Amino acid sequence: MRGIDELDVAGKTVLLRADLNTPLDGTRITDDGRIRASLPTITRLADRGARIMILAHLGRPKGADYAERATGGPTLQPVAERLSELLGQEVPLAADVAGESAAAVVAGLADGQVGMAENIRFEPAETSKDDAERAGLARRLATLAGPGGRYVADGFGALHRKHASVYDLPALLPHAAGDLVLDEVAVLRRLTENPQRPYVVVLGGAKPSDKLAVIANLIGSADRLIIGGGMSYTFLKAQGHEVGKSLLEEDMIPRVSELLAEADRRGVEVVLPVDLVAATHYAPDAEHAVVPVGDFPADRESMDMGPRTRALFAEKLADAKTVFWNGPVGVFEFPAFAEGTRAAAEAISKVAGLTVVGGGDSAAAVRILGFPEDAFTHISTGGGASLEYLEGRPLPGLAALDDSGPDTPGARAAGAGG
Repeated sequence: MRGIDELDVAGKTVLLRADLNTPLDGTRITDDGRIRASLPTITRLADRGARIMILAHLGRPKGADYAERATGGPTLQPVAERLSELLGQEVPLAADVAGESAAAVVAGLADGQVGMAENIRFEPAETSKDDAERAGLARRLATLAGPGGRYVADGFGALHRKHASVYDLPALLPHAAGDLVLDEVAVLRRLTENPQRPYVVVLGGAKPSDKLAVIANLIGSADRLIIGGGMSYTFLKAQGHEVGKSLLEEDMIPRVSELLAEADRRGVEVVLPVDLVAATHYAPDAEHAVVPVGDFPADRESMDMGPRTRALFAEKLADAKTVFWNGPVGVFEFPAFAEGTRAAAEAISKVAGLTVVGGGDSAAAVRILGFPEDAFTHISTGGGASLEYLEGRPLPGLAALDDSGPDTPGARAAGAGG
């Protein structure tokens, strides 16, 4: 897999697939971390004289065709405006993805300038399961780049998707991995290839079903699993505890029980909450009280980890040499229920070894709760992609980059299976 230094880009149009899927409050960006993470690759390409056309998605637009998706879906306009501020140059946003407006933006770029296509998921073919449909969009995008066009993959958070701009397009143009992708893969390899021990994994978030596969794989590599947040209630239920109205995936209980038994058999320690913050309902000002897990009221729902659990989690992280954290352990968006996630982040920030924050809500929590980014070794931009990598699953976007030599398109035909 080549880096951008091995790609001739001077005076060429470079289609840069970035992950700029930022959280929005209306049209206001609430966390620009992914935009800032893309800056090094954009800047290096611009400094080398590339004409950069960014391809990115925002949200999951609904609709049967482009017009329907574009009418109801989120525009990348706020992202283009923020990127313009950060780069110190105007980043024009096309009114379409691969049509006349996008072609006009590309034609107007000089060496070192940056433009952006509209939300690529407005194109139904981008996410289609039909190989031919995706290949058609990939060809339109390649045509947009013109003779001598190049492709750079820098959207690590999208590499687990078999999408046209991620999987099919690299087959049509000379391509390379951006700095962000190379950095992410290097860190994940450190987690999977002889990590320093003890290796502790902290998993939170809403549902165990999202992470059961990675837990199953990590049982073979981690020394200790700390499980909190919404997903922990299914684990507690599997142990026979009452969890009231807390988030629960009852159909996952048999699988969770199997994983607990497997962890025990392999000598992997599983750490679960010992007390919880029980609230009357899901609201920032809900009445709440701390209760032991054995005395949880049937008419309440857990919103956070209690103080004994926070101390337990910190104790179990104190000797770690490698930590991977994915998922908050409470409703951190509500200040009254943010202390569990704050305590987890604080404990992880004190670890002297490799500490990886696995993107998504975990990365957002770090920023919202005011932790400096350099308190952690690496903050990933791709929660889902990171998890699938740790599951041991191949990432289509990485596979698409792993082929032939300098300045030659991949041998795999666009739209081919694999």
